[in-house]
Amino acid sequence: MSALMLCLAALAADPVKPTPKEALQAVQSLVGTWKATGTPEGTREERQAGFWTEVVKVEWKFAADDVCLAFAHAGGKPFKTGELRYLPATATYELTVTTTDTPAVTHKYAGPLTVGKQKEQVLTLDRDAEAETHRLVLTLLHGTRYVLRAESKPKAGSLFTKRFQVGATKEGEAFASVPKGVECVVSGGKGTMPVAYKGKTYYVCCSGCRDAFKDDPEKFIALAAKKE
Repeated sequence: MSALMLCLAALAADPVKPTPKEALQAVQSLVGTWKATGTPEGTREERQAGFWTEVVKVEWKFAADDVCLAFAHAGGKPFKTGELRYLPATATYELTVTTTDTPAVTHKYAGPLTVGKQKEQVLTLDRDAEAETHRLVLTLLHGTRYVLRAESKPKAGSLFTKRFQVGATKEGEAFASVPKGVECVVSGGKGTMPVAYKGKTYYVCCSGCRDAFKDDPEKFIALAAKKE
């Protein structure tokens, strides 16, 4: 059973809700570097003129009791950075984004994580503006590709209109699913970076997990041992 299915099953059957870290593990496949292309809605000329490419890097970020997945967008639009968190009180996910505007603007979107018809993971996140509701739909495919669709609708309306779409492919991985291999000692994801402690080698999935491990290796080694 996938991490997402386990998380959703826990929410439905267990009164003890998952921790933010456990809930974010359901979208662990976001961690990595992505090559993305974006296209706005409009005429053919408008789509061609507004087309962009970007590199998106996603890492775990740990700060005291706060944990999130941090996004850094290089060369793209409309977002420069983002942080995805899980909110136990409402059992929803919250994405805080900073735009590429000058000056930059910060927006918060919130909503559920669900499973699509093809077992894809789908985050549907909304935010309310004065006259409109804005929506981001992030669909994860095979763990190696995602599609981000931005939509909006008038407050009094019922139908969303697409504003732009971004398609991204993870660097260094084939499109089809592959065996997970060695685990990250911090997040439980795919371990890709070796770290050493007391003569033994462990693996982490990103620099955020590497830094967290170096801050408190005994903690994460003990947590990983409990899962064995």
